[in-house]
Amino acid sequence: MEMMEGLAVSVSGMDAQRRRLNVIASNLANAQSTRTPGGGPYKRRDVVFQSMPVSGDFHRTFRQVATGPAAHALEGVSVSRVLEDRKPGQLIYDPHHPDANDKGFVRLPNVNVMEEMVNMIGASRAYEANVQAINATRAMWNKALEIGR
Repeated sequence: MEMMEGLAVSVSGMDAQRRRLNVIASNLANAQSTRTPGGGPYKRRDVVFQSMPVSGDFHRTFRQVATGPAAHALEGVSVSRVLEDRKPGQLIYDPHHPDANDKGFVRLPNVNVMEEMVNMIGASRAYEANVQAINATRAMWNKALEIGR
């Protein structure tokens, strides 16, 4: 694997986790939003990842001559789409709330703050793992350059 391809895989992972962190931050920021421009309470969002091929000159040449499992494409990750969670939010009785229905109930967003915090920790650790992979690749590059001296 070419060093740049290894970096490309890690960078794609960092970008995907950054986008996931942005969605989680939006969910947390709107955890109490009972009115949106589209009407109704905020709906929790979640990202869907998909693999995407990462290839350079070395990898294309290797695939042409390799057979078996080694011939598979090198893949990174990307965000394919952001989905809205369809679960309904909790109903609470608050007849004085401006968004209460005629019976006095208010529909809250379907955001569970604890679940979002766990998701945030997972996404930040995945981001950090990709940073460590980039640092390891950079260290290998430096060692390879030292060999040539």
